[in-house]
Amino acid sequence: MNLENLRKERQKWMTWKNIAPLREAIDKLEEVNAKVELGDVVKITAQVDEKKVYETAKLLMPWRKGPFEVGETYIDSEWRSNVKYNLLRKHFNLKDKRVADIGCNNGYYLFRMQEDNPKLLVGFDPSPLYKTQFDFINHFVKSEIVYELLGVEHLPIYDEKFDTIFCLGVLYHRSDPVAMLKSLFRGLDKKGEVILDTFYIEGDSEMCLCPESSYSKIPNIYFVPTIKALKNWCLRAGFSEFEVLESSVTESNEQRKTEWIEGQSLEDFLDPNDSSKTVEGYPAPARVYVRMIKDK
Repeated sequence: MNLENLRKERQKWMTWKNIAPLREAIDKLEEVNAKVELGDVVKITAQVDEKKVYETAKLLMPWRKGPFEVGETYIDSEWRSNVKYNLLRKHFNLKDKRVADIGCNNGYYLFRMQEDNPKLLVGFDPSPLYKTQFDFINHFVKSEIVYELLGVEHLPIYDEKFDTIFCLGVLYHRSDPVAMLKSLFRGLDKKGEVILDTFYIEGDSEMCLCPESSYSKIPNIYFVPTIKALKNWCLRAGFSEFEVLESSVTESNEQRKTEWIEGQSLEDFLDPNDSSKTVEGYPAPARVYVRMIKDK
């Protein structure tokens, strides 16, 4: 299926019976002139129907990424995504660049990236719910961000080649990580860069953890590599440079349960008697942030 037909097919997802009422709620929101602040909280100040905004935002739960504030409604997302954004901020400059965010969720990072005045911002995520959350926020922001209901596997056939691709928290969900890295490589223009984060385990050898059935109660985690193993994957995918930017352990100040999500969060994923381990007995989630360069 070519790209245009794929877009048309996926646009039908927005009419699913669990999504259509959410789209209708957004369509009923009034048009307003809003002031937008792109700080730790993506803050929208406007004269809005506060009750309608709050009720619409609640319909769109769970909110995984954020936070956002629309009028008096503060959307306290599960992830305080500003923690990751601020950690990476000093490592990139997107001015006049073509930028993609793979697995963009509701677009929190994309909204923040507008401060650099990139040439193009494109989000990729095959989730009609997250696309609908994005459209709710963008109803007020009125950005020119492009949101595609596509995945990383569609980068090689996409209309644009990118100068910078962000891929944050996706790699460990793929059963063939090298194939995914090759898709990222093929999505770049010459001299392009990928900024990636993924789970990792400590170790000096070129090995990875292969969870039996779940990792931190997440069933679709396939491989958690050492940094050396991750570097080898990236080199095999064609990248010429591999640079470790940062590493961090996920803590409750970044991921936690709030009234804006459903179900469990980090506190439920860790051993209650030893927070250095997951409930399965594996090392607790730690992330490494790397830059890979395509030199040709």
